[in-house]
Order: sequence, then structure tokens, then C-alpha cells
Amino acid sequence: MEYRYYPHLQHHRLFVMGENIWRNENEWPLARTQYTEYYLHSVGHANTTHGDGTLSTHPPSDEAYDSYSYNPEDPVPTRGGAMLSFTGAGVGAVDQSATHNRPDVLVYTSAVLARPLEVTGPITFKLFAESSAPDTDFTVKLEDVWPNGRSYILTDGIIRARYRLTQEKQHLITPGEVYEYTIDLGATSNLFEVGHRIRVALSSSNFPKYDRNPNTGHALGESNAMNIAHQKIFHDDKRPSHILLPVIPR
Repeated sequence: MEYRYYPHLQHHRLFVMGENIWRNENEWPLARTQYTEYYLHSVGHANTTHGDGTLSTHPPSDEAYDSYSYNPEDPVPTRGGAMLSFTGAGVGAVDQSATHNRPDVLVYTSAVLARPLEVTGPITFKLFAESSAPDTDFTVKLEDVWPNGRSYILTDGIIRARYRLTQEKQHLITPGEVYEYTIDLGATSNLFEVGHRIRVALSSSNFPKYDRNPNTGHALGESNAMNIAHQKIFHDDKRPSHILLPVIPR
């Protein structure tokens, strides 16, 4: 999404991907936004696109957690970037399918859309997770899955566990304890067309866009050590991990 603000015109101009049109709006975020939770679901094996991860508006019940191991010496590679630019310098959406074959990537995909769905505005992800490390990262991508199977990134975000409460002060986590994280994915504008699907890809690295977390809890530059972190992602009735999408009614 490219976004422009013209103070002298008192309106906002944005580009809606999928529909591929420019549109003028009177405010940002849009006043008619219907914020909608899309919840993670699985029976405990959401790893890769061949797993059982799904995404829907139905809250989870008593579901098994998903797990993966994050090795900072073998991070998930960055593939392109989101179509998000306030300067017109966006690098464009890129198919993420190659990274979805890794066991350290959890993939949650919605059913095929019977009606078009517009998502325009800021996006956040509520995550309930446990790690074996005193510090680690969690990454989230929002993607548009086309009928041909290609999965294009729209926007993404990351959180470093030690900065989950504030950027000004560090708070390491206790290994084996479940924490709640709020991950900012920035903003996007995309029309998911009929026949498309919504996808969330969750992991702990996106390198080199984001620096790797060595999982040690040490201060930056204090040690060259790198540890493997074993992660658990929860999505049950008490810990309903979900992405909050700004849906625009049509």
C-alpha cells in the first residue's frame, strides 16, 4: 500500500492492492473500519503449508499448541518486502512459498473466500507464546494466497521478547513461561479477491531484514554465542492468538 497525505487538500490518498485503484479518504484510520479477529487453529502441527494450520473468525476452544525450534545460525531468509511505502519507494510484494517449506515456519490459512474482503489500515497480532530461551524474537507475516498457490506478502512485524513491555527498558522472559505479546505489523490496503485466501506465517526470524536474536539474553555485542530456542505457540480458549484485521465493509 502506498499512502499519501495532502494537508492542503484535507484528505488522504491510498492505493488498494488487489483492486489496483487509488482512493481518497477523509481520515486515517478509516472511520468505517470493522476490526475483526482472525484466530489461529490447528491440532498441533501447523509447520509448513503441508501442516494443519487454519485461520478463521471462530474463537478457538481446547486446542493443542504448535511448536518449532528457532536456530539463529539458520534463520528464515527475507524474501522481498511488503508493498508498504510512505515515500513511493516500496520494493513490492514477493511470493513467500519457498520459506513455507521450513519446519520453523508455522502457516495458518483461511478458507477460500466466497466474497471479496478489503483490509485497509493498521494491523496488530496478539500472540501467546512460550520459549526455552531468556530472550527471543517472534515474527509475523500477513499474506494474500492466490488461486495458483502463490502467497504474496502484504506486511509483516517482529517483536523482541525483552522489549515486549517497552522499548526503553528491557525485561527478559522466564524460560518455560507463557507470555502475551502484541506485534505491530504496520498498515496495508489490500482487496482479497474471490478465490483467494488469507494467510499468517509465524516464525522467529526474517533475516536480513531483521537482525537475528541469538537467544542468549546477553546484551548486544557482549557474546558471540548463539542458542537454539524451542518455541510453543498457543491458540486455545484462554490464550487465543489472533491477527486483528481492519476490514472495510463494501
